[in-house]
Amino acid sequence: MYNRVYMVVTRFAPSPTGYLHVGGLRTALYSYLIAKKLGGRFLLRIEDTDRERFVVDGTRNILDSLYWAGVIPDGGVTLGLDGEVNQMGEQGPYVQSERLEVYQGYVDELLQKKCAYRCFCSRERLDELRASQMAAKQTPRYDRHCMYLSDVEVEEKIASGEKSVVRMRMPDEDATVFDDLIRGSVSFQNADVDDQVILKSDGFPTYHLAVVVDDHLMQVTHVVRGEEWISSTPKHIVLYNYFGWEAPQFAHLSLLLNPDKSKLSKRQGDVAVSDYVKKGYIPQALINFVAFLGWNPGTEQEIFSMNELVSAFDIAQVNKSGAVFNQEKLEWFNREYIKMLSVDEQASAIHPYVAGLDGFTDQVFSKIVPLLIERISKWSDINQMIADGEIQYYFVDPVVSVDIVPGKNNTLEIARENLAKLSTAIQSYAGDWETESLKEYLMPLATELGRAQSLWPLRVALSGKEKSPDPFTLLSVIGRDAALRRIGNVVTA
Repeated sequence: MYNRVYMVVTRFAPSPTGYLHVGGLRTALYSYLIAKKLGGRFLLRIEDTDRERFVVDGTRNILDSLYWAGVIPDGGVTLGLDGEVNQMGEQGPYVQSERLEVYQGYVDELLQKKCAYRCFCSRERLDELRASQMAAKQTPRYDRHCMYLSDVEVEEKIASGEKSVVRMRMPDEDATVFDDLIRGSVSFQNADVDDQVILKSDGFPTYHLAVVVDDHLMQVTHVVRGEEWISSTPKHIVLYNYFGWEAPQFAHLSLLLNPDKSKLSKRQGDVAVSDYVKKGYIPQALINFVAFLGWNPGTEQEIFSMNELVSAFDIAQVNKSGAVFNQEKLEWFNREYIKMLSVDEQASAIHPYVAGLDGFTDQVFSKIVPLLIERISKWSDINQMIADGEIQYYFVDPVVSVDIVPGKNNTLEIARENLAKLSTAIQSYAGDWETESLKEYLMPLATELGRAQSLWPLRVALSGKEKSPDPFTLLSVIGRDAALRRIGNVVTA
């Protein structure tokens, strides 16, 4: 699987053109797991050379998301103890826009070796070339128009102020072959690969040059990235060869897909890690779920701690076909992790959502925490329960519609008579005020009166809802005084 010759170094190198995508989190996680399993280092590098799409708080979001998820870099761009963004390591800077002089030196080397050439073609010419090639049903590619310029002609154009880019020159013959850790042997005919721009007219490198230079100088041994970069890999390997460097091992991950097999994107819903943070997902649950997007340990185990993932992960077990993002499975993972929290941890997470409700008391709150845990998949589900009026009745007396009090096959008069009898029994009860004890005490009377004709009205009187926990649970939560008052309100209404 891994060719471990020296210290393993992996990296995650996102572009701050938006917030961290869950697909990016998977790439970072797999890179992290490889490094940790092999005793290596995991770096974060920021590739910010796409200035047109640059997002000001993109880097901060990437870092906050990774640290929240527990995928913490050993070096590169990191968060300090004070929470500030900093850089740590001997191969920095780790932000590409701060490395322009480094790239320029390697561009000059390629130009000197005739492994690259300046291109002065205008956008209009390139657009016309592409249109004519597509009309002729040819693969669009640069025609090497500027490769044949003499050194004198190049100098004259530069002196006259003409703008240019630099293109690498792909070999005309043979094939570039590499072993992908996921896909096996991959081969490209060099003649089919375009002469890629490696330095833009604004002096910024393109991804293709910067990624090769940075990965080499930062001693990266394993590169995990998306499958969209497979066709670019021969260009990168050729650059490694031009410089006389050893290429890292590559692993190209499949796309993340919606259930309809379309590409996972913002149009279909939440895709940014920060979206899941805001909705109250547990980081360990999201990590556990993301780890399984294409990877299977080959066992029945589904719940993994980060340490267990490190031990079990093998990138050779990652599927090369697209991985479906199953929201229901994510909800299942999150429910399982919520259940594993202590009662105090559960209460601490829920408290901010309900503490501002009218009539809130800590005593009632402590009793409803287990009830809420049974009904949620993520913390923000509490907001929807509040919006639906499914929590307020624990704290304040509900407004009860007499129309729903009787239920089926019953009358309001009989319902009120039964409620009055239940009220008398509750008032006389001297036992343990817990759900099962109350149930054991009241059930014989409810059976005598008719369970549907007595327990339904009791539940509605206590909650004001047609759907709520059973009446014995409600009694145990709200207490005797509130219960008697609510029953009385319905009986005398």
